[in-house]
Amino acid sequence: MSSPALSPQPTPPPEKKPTPAPPSHGGSGMLASFRHAWNGLIHTAVHQRNMRVHLVAALLVGLVGSGIELGLAEKVTLIFCVLLIFFAEILNSALEHLVDLATRHFDEKARLTKDAAAAGVLVLATGTVVIFAAILVHNWETVANSGPQIARQVALGLPLALCVTVLILPQPRSVWVDRIAFVGGAILLGALAPRTASSVFTAMDAGLLIVAGAAARQRRRERQGHR
Repeated sequence: MSSPALSPQPTPPPEKKPTPAPPSHGGSGMLASFRHAWNGLIHTAVHQRNMRVHLVAALLVGLVGSGIELGLAEKVTLIFCVLLIFFAEILNSALEHLVDLATRHFDEKARLTKDAAAAGVLVLATGTVVIFAAILVHNWETVANSGPQIARQVALGLPLALCVTVLILPQPRSVWVDRIAFVGGAILLGALAPRTASSVFTAMDAGLLIVAGAAARQRRRERQGHR
C-alpha cells in the first residue's frame, strides 16, 4: 500500500533586511547646524581667492570704523555691506560647486551661470567701495580732525592686516608661522581695543582674525590628509 503524497510546504518569504540608516555627518540639531555653517564659511575662505580678498578688505573697513567716530546709520550701512558681500561670495561658491557637480563636461550655460554669480559679487563689492567713499567724504571734517587716531590705526592696523593676510595665504608654511601671526594679530587687536571708537567694529575685526586662524588650520589639515 502506497503512502499518501506529501504536499510541498510553501517556502517562507525571505526576511527583509532593515534599511541601514544613512551615515551621520556631525549629528542634527541647532548646534550641528551652526557647525555645518561654520565649516562652509571656513571652506570658502580656504578655497576661494576672492573670499580671502574680502576678508582683508573687511578688516580694513573695521579698522576705519573703529578709529573714526561715525553715526549709527553709517556704521550699520558698512557692516551690512560687509556681511552682504560675504553672503554673496559664499552663495557664489556654493553655486559653483553645484554647477560642477551637475556638469561633467564643458557647457556654455554652466559658464554663463558662474559668470552671472561672479558678476553679482562684483556689483556688491563695487557698490560697497562707493558707499565707503561716500561716507568718508561726508565725514571729511571728522576725518581731518582725527589725525592721532588715524596714525594709531595705521601703526597698529597695518601689521594686524599683515597677520591676517599671512594666515589666509594658500602657500605652504610652518605651523609656527601661523601661530606667530595669530598671536601677533591678537596682541595688536588688544592694543587697539581700549581706545576704539566702535566696539562693534573691533569685535568684527576679532571675528575676522578668528576666521583667518581657522582657515589656516583647515588648510593644514587638508594638506596632511593628502599625504
